[in-house]
Amino acid sequence: MKKRAELIFIPSPGISHLVPTLEFAKHLINRDNRISITVLVMKLPPFSTSVDAYTKSFTSSHSSIQLIDLPQVELPSPELLKSSVESYLTLCIENNIPQVRNIVRNLVSAHSDDSDSVRVTGLVLDLFCVSMIDVANELGLPSYIFLTTNAGFLSLMLYLSTCHDKICTEFKPSDSDLSIPDFVNPVPVSVLLTSLFNKVGHAIFVKIAQRFKDVNGIIVNTFAELEPYAIDSISGGLNPPVYTVGPLLDLKGQPVPDSDEAKRQDILEWLDDQPESSVVFLCFGGGGSFSPAQVKEIATGLEQSECSFLWSLRVSPPNNEVSVIDQCTNHDHFPEGFLERTRGRGIICGWVPQIEVLAHKAIGGFVSHCGWNSILESLWYGVPIVTWPLYAEQQLNAFRMVKELGLAVEMRLDSRLNGDLVMADEIGRAVRTVMVGDSEIRKKVKEISEIGRKSLTDGGSSFVSMGQFIDLNF
Repeated sequence: MKKRAELIFIPSPGISHLVPTLEFAKHLINRDNRISITVLVMKLPPFSTSVDAYTKSFTSSHSSIQLIDLPQVELPSPELLKSSVESYLTLCIENNIPQVRNIVRNLVSAHSDDSDSVRVTGLVLDLFCVSMIDVANELGLPSYIFLTTNAGFLSLMLYLSTCHDKICTEFKPSDSDLSIPDFVNPVPVSVLLTSLFNKVGHAIFVKIAQRFKDVNGIIVNTFAELEPYAIDSISGGLNPPVYTVGPLLDLKGQPVPDSDEAKRQDILEWLDDQPESSVVFLCFGGGGSFSPAQVKEIATGLEQSECSFLWSLRVSPPNNEVSVIDQCTNHDHFPEGFLERTRGRGIICGWVPQIEVLAHKAIGGFVSHCGWNSILESLWYGVPIVTWPLYAEQQLNAFRMVKELGLAVEMRLDSRLNGDLVMADEIGRAVRTVMVGDSEIRKKVKEISEIGRKSLTDGGSSFVSMGQFIDLNF
């Protein structure tokens, strides 16, 4: 009788963590039909709407992967969310531990008497869910961390875990550059996560980092050829085995709401009419919004660049509640006469079908917040990036793309939400640079695009690494 294995995935709440997790699950199922997967989906109101829509669409087309929605637990104070997103998130996750323990125990027990010889072979945990390593240990199960970001971030976490005695307090902007073993260059503290500059956030990340040594393996959404120096360095020594399984992308994109279908058609039809590689795309993720003053600088920079553009825009009013501009009816957000002078040369909208846009032949450059999912999507389609990081680990991603890998045009490496204005001349200059048709960066991005795609095919680096992980379960 064929031996079968079940893996239990526990992603963090939030669409940017859920999508690559489910993509990894799909790859495993498609690769080996002896594997079954159950995903425990946590509910967290700030992220629930997009997650619910995505999981509904996913379950209708992937019945082989079981998704279990966990009941809503008691939420921490909203004031904690305002003061520390990481504290709020980790506390919510820890509040889910009792019900996760019960579900995992029941699955283990059910399979112990299963005539099909199915057995639970491990827990695959998001980095924010490392507190659930204890659940795996209690039940005698292996545990693995699945990193939805890159090997550079993994290097930072391993650095925090080994150097916490020397850096027991939060970082300061005046601190010297860091010598992180898996980086080619010294790392300026200015590109570290914002959370590492306050006591609470620093303590949380150090606590998470220290658990990395307690797992049976670390799975990373990257491919070996993209970050060879870091992968080679991390893979030696006392660290758990590292499995590079990316790029993991949902190339169909998130479900298009009915209310956005007309906008989607308008955007794609406009792109169809543009010359190849002639349009610069600006998009900054679900959390990327700008003050009215910054919007004016972006508009002026785009006008100065003389390039065609597709601009996904969210404006932060004075009360910091993000408003999405779907129609360009509010002329107050833009320099006087900007909309008239650029009519026909660009589109400004709120929602965009990012995957379809990056895949379009008309797109020649991408001004991005440098979220890792967006970076992998741009590399997949061979679109060079201009770096404009805003939050989370995006500053570190920007640093790696520019300084370590030479795969992006630098505009800013250490910009932050609500930070200093990025001026129009910087924006215009960076846009003109990324749109140069025969630049070395464009050639390198095209080359790494082909390598990334091949890494997932039979014999490719990620294909082999994923096979090694699968072998652990049999």
